[in-house]
Amino acid sequence: MSQELMVQFLVEGRELVAEASRDLAMLIARPDDVAALDGCFRAIHTLKGSTGLFDLQPMGAMLHAAEELLAAIRAGRPGHAEDFARVLEAVDQVDRWLDALEGDGALPADADAAGRAIQARMRDAAPALDQAEAQLPAVPDWQLSAAFTGLSGTAIRYTPRVDCYFAGDDPVAIVAATPQLIALSIAPRDAWGELEHYDPFACNLVIEAVSAAPRGEIEAAFRLVADQVELAELTAAEPGAPAGGMTTRRTLRVDAARIDHLGILADELVTAKNGLVDLAIAAEALPGGHTLGQALRSRQAQLDRLVGDLHAAVGKVRLAPLAPLFARFPRLARETAGALGKSVRLELEGQEIEVDKTIVDGLFDPLLHVLRNALDHGVEPVERRRAAGKPEAGLVRVTARAAGDQVVIEVADDGAGIDPARIRNLAVARGVLGRDAADALDDRDAVDLIFVPGLSTATTVNAVSGRGVGMDVVRAAAARLGGKVTLSGEPGRGTIVRFVLPMTMILTKLMVVTCGGERYGLALDSVVETARIAADRLVVMRSRQAFQFRDQVVPLVILRELVGGSSQGALAPRGGAERVVIAWVGGELVGFAVDAIVGRMDAALRPLDGLLSGAPGLAGSTLMPDGSVLLVLDLAELLS
Repeated sequence: MSQELMVQFLVEGRELVAEASRDLAMLIARPDDVAALDGCFRAIHTLKGSTGLFDLQPMGAMLHAAEELLAAIRAGRPGHAEDFARVLEAVDQVDRWLDALEGDGALPADADAAGRAIQARMRDAAPALDQAEAQLPAVPDWQLSAAFTGLSGTAIRYTPRVDCYFAGDDPVAIVAATPQLIALSIAPRDAWGELEHYDPFACNLVIEAVSAAPRGEIEAAFRLVADQVELAELTAAEPGAPAGGMTTRRTLRVDAARIDHLGILADELVTAKNGLVDLAIAAEALPGGHTLGQALRSRQAQLDRLVGDLHAAVGKVRLAPLAPLFARFPRLARETAGALGKSVRLELEGQEIEVDKTIVDGLFDPLLHVLRNALDHGVEPVERRRAAGKPEAGLVRVTARAAGDQVVIEVADDGAGIDPARIRNLAVARGVLGRDAADALDDRDAVDLIFVPGLSTATTVNAVSGRGVGMDVVRAAAARLGGKVTLSGEPGRGTIVRFVLPMTMILTKLMVVTCGGERYGLALDSVVETARIAADRLVVMRSRQAFQFRDQVVPLVILRELVGGSSQGALAPRGGAERVVIAWVGGELVGFAVDAIVGRMDAALRPLDGLLSGAPGLAGSTLMPDGSVLLVLDLAELLS
């Protein structure tokens, strides 16, 4: 079976596991939820059918038992929370096996024993399944032709006996008489070998087919050779979905590496396009070059629009929903909470939000670490929660929401919260800070010490946490994705870990300025106006300078001071006035004195890596048309 088909199975398998898990969670709370029962049955039925494409007999057999338990409940047998909990155990096991298939390419060595144990527990829930299961064929361990991918119906594998011709059988004619035949594949069972050794009286065929007829009609067609035929359900769409009358979205699976390369080319095209502005200026400076310069500007404006549309289209192609990522957390949360002996309820919101696939792929490890921290350090044991007047089951909520061109993902718990005083004492005890330096920190900065490498708040080491490796890695992972992570909380009232990340690869309009001989980019959407402020308009307020701008007093900041340039700490007017960029920062107007304003440009921001990774005050970098790197400033962080 091709690797490409396995990749598709893993993707669709995780989606089906997520659907089944979501419906089972509802059924455990409301066993009479008919819609959830039907949805769960469809997901497990489809997943079971997909296993027929691979040598995954333990998975198929376990899903077959789960399907039969659900079928019995759908047929009228009362369903209880314990029944659905056992099916959820099977779905969780499938999720673990999908992880193994992705990592090792095969099921674990103990897969058969683990599957049988779960089947036994499901039989305990419905003893009548033993008889029903005995009457149904086991999930076959043969693999279907890759040509059948995407088809639905009953897959047939007919292996005629070597001497079938002497019994009067015509294998091809038998298969041709199959009702509603929609696909056929004929291949040799063994290699043909040399022609002189060919035996025309021996059948050396394996015939595979797909029929849309009911299983009973197919079995009737092969009743005379039933011992030579194996059948399996091949489901490409959910049963019960209408065959027609619906408009479906056409999708195309593309290797992510190709999309990544397309994104890189789109970024380079933006950089090349920006160079046309300099060419137009140079052309206009030539004798008689005004007409040529204007023509270049016209072409540049047209290209600017097309490149912008292309870049946006590529960004949308890269979007992927957060649902598959979030769907992996319920099982992991259950396992972690069980290992810690805690009762926890996990809520997920915002799974429909779509973000760049790179963000989705890179978020699993940091989010999983934060989730485990919430379960271990945040949610208290049952006795402590009861004493504090809290529900015995802790609550952990993972939410996502769009905020402009960014996505905000929060992991919040209702646990013990964070005590800044305790963090200060830990920092001192572990040599991170001296006592005076620790006491000088305000509560926000004290809490931020949790991101210092090696500063773990765990008092014991267990399988979940406590080894001093953690939140610093989470912050580094967020920085690699071009985002930031912050933490807040109050003692006894829980903790919130907030990720702020770019939603997609979008073009950012920048204003390019110079300070101390270096060029920097400022996000143009925060810039209100540029002005020249005369020295006599400056006033001193609380050791800082300010000026009046449209009936409002605006503080003035010397940008070269913030970026580490040389400064005497006071504004030194040159020519009687300073160039000032007035921008919105944190909901307030702030003026930034710069040496010069170079121009404007579109840019595809890239996260900083290497030595600059996580550097404060930098939002990212981009390339200038001459190939040099332009650092883009985060004005809000520079002032914080």
